[in-house]
Amino acid sequence: MANLFRKQAQSYATARPTYPLELFRYIASKCPGRRLAWDAGTGSGQAAASLSAGPGRGNAAASLSSIFDSVIATDVSPEQLSHTPSQIPNIRFILTPPFLPLADLHRLVAPPASIDLITVAQALHWFDLPTFFAQARSMLSPGGVLAAWCYTRAVIDDGRSRADEIYREIYAESGPYWAEERKMVEEGYVGVEFPFRAVEGEEGTGPVVRFATEREMTAADFLEYVRSWSAYQTAREKGVELLTDEVKEELGRARGDDGEETKLVRFPISLRIGRI
Repeated sequence: MANLFRKQAQSYATARPTYPLELFRYIASKCPGRRLAWDAGTGSGQAAASLSAGPGRGNAAASLSSIFDSVIATDVSPEQLSHTPSQIPNIRFILTPPFLPLADLHRLVAPPASIDLITVAQALHWFDLPTFFAQARSMLSPGGVLAAWCYTRAVIDDGRSRADEIYREIYAESGPYWAEERKMVEEGYVGVEFPFRAVEGEEGTGPVVRFATEREMTAADFLEYVRSWSAYQTAREKGVELLTDEVKEELGRARGDDGEETKLVRFPISLRIGRI
């Protein structure tokens, strides 16, 4: 995974959406405590920042009704971690090797049975799932929660505009350049074998599909989002440019703005959640 995201780490940090407060309120409401959370595969720290209750936070994070005293956030990519927020004192970002024995995980991250919540935001499909699930069971406190989510294809202007149609064409063209694991995201993690118990209020471990993240994006923002795809980088390495001048011009005309006007882009979220 580290190699996949090395080249687009800056784009990932600036262009990828954050997640809605409602998602974190829902997840936190299922946890046995609010002492310690572990954000695995944190990337540039979008989810970790929203879990933290540290001083000096922005208004969005400060309004979280449920917060964690400490957050540990790990990733295997130094490039991704170089773009994480540095001003939040109760988050500890840790670079880990791709393959980490359980004893080393306990040493670097947290002791056994000490974590109230483990989150995996838009990264579960890159993990060795049997190994990770075994690690999660070892790390979680009694009744602890594992929450893993992904967002599926973005929707521009409620999916009815020419801009959204062009985006669907770009997305379809990118298909051959996604890694095989990306199919799990396309399916919203539906097919993932999730060996945990359902949380209160849910019949199973999901997917829970009642959440979405929304972001106002300029044309430049949206193009940067596409550039953050691993498929975009893979296509370029194979000599294919998904964002040709023609595509960019057509997208600009379809949006009908001067490049500064923003449009609402919606990212539907699919959540798997359970407890040990």
